[in-house]
Amino acid sequence: MDIDFDAEDLAFQREVRAWFEANTPPELRRKTITGEMLQKDEIVRWQRRLDAQGWLVTGWPQEHGGPGWTPTRRYIFDLERAAASAPIGLSMGVIMLGPVLMAFGTPEQRAHYLPRIRRCEDWWCQGYSEPGAGSDLASLKTAAVTDGGDYLVNGSKMWTTYAHWATHMFCLVRTAATGKKQEGISFLLIEMDRAGIEVRPIVSIDGEHSLNQVFLTDVRVPKKNLVGREGQGWDIAKYLLTHERTSIAGVAECKALLANLHAAAAERRSGGRPLVEDAAMRLKLARAEIELMALEYTNFRVLAATAAGKAPGPESSLLKTMGTAVQQTLSELDIDIAAEKAWPWRERGEFGRGRYAHAMERYCYSRAATIYGGSDEVQKNVLAKMLLGGGAR
Repeated sequence: MDIDFDAEDLAFQREVRAWFEANTPPELRRKTITGEMLQKDEIVRWQRRLDAQGWLVTGWPQEHGGPGWTPTRRYIFDLERAAASAPIGLSMGVIMLGPVLMAFGTPEQRAHYLPRIRRCEDWWCQGYSEPGAGSDLASLKTAAVTDGGDYLVNGSKMWTTYAHWATHMFCLVRTAATGKKQEGISFLLIEMDRAGIEVRPIVSIDGEHSLNQVFLTDVRVPKKNLVGREGQGWDIAKYLLTHERTSIAGVAECKALLANLHAAAAERRSGGRPLVEDAAMRLKLARAEIELMALEYTNFRVLAATAAGKAPGPESSLLKTMGTAVQQTLSELDIDIAAEKAWPWRERGEFGRGRYAHAMERYCYSRAATIYGGSDEVQKNVLAKMLLGGGAR
């Protein structure tokens, strides 16, 4: 893949940069830089602004409302968005469910849900993990039993991001208990206002409430909400997770954060000199930049494969493990630079709205990055099997 942008791509880059400079609200910029959690209305307004510009579902084909960009232009767009400190918004509907419906959904499901995802009329959460089935997702026990033209769903889901705000959940359920455990899993779409659904909050280590446990008790779901065939859920889940893991890598966010760290190190002083002149800090910044460069070039390989019409392969797992490691490295550097200004949690005083206001929360939450979306251990097993073949153990 030629990683040099041609004249048309550079013109596109200037257009995108100018739009974000003119259209990103200052308060969203501030929250993105400091790591403060966005509220639901802020996310909805921002996504609708992007959709009005035609820039929300950048990876979707034109027939479903996407801009029809090349992988290179999608990459440029993401770089400029992150550099402008514009938020990424929601991934559940746009990045995860949308491609699944295009690949496995019925024409009726695509016609109903895809426009609503674009307009942010439906807010989706992901019902995958369970108390006894996280990294070993195939061990899930939430059951869907046929009852006439419906399923009756019973079980619980764990770590369900934004379930307290969501209108819908895409959910893995067990429709058969015989054969291989992967073969009895199906993929259902469930409205969150159905009788029998209870959402309980989980406050995470960063002090925020974005996670939840969802309990489903005799929840009645129409069979028309089944995506694909019964028992096809595991294949659909793997397809979805390749998109999730690639997006989790967060190359654009990492590049923007590293630029902010360089600026912060130049601003902070140590021993009467800018911190960026300290030899140990320069070494840490250099190492982080090298790790990020390796991540970016791995991302280029994925872009090249996508441009050639290939689905993401083992690179999605590699991107996930490399990307989350870089994110943790950068969050540690953020704390090093912030020092006393990262004092937890909200006793901010003069630091309450500054660059370092949420450095400690970002650091704490990033500890989970090597677990969610498939733990490092699971990803390394995936890589071994895909790259080394059936002999891998």
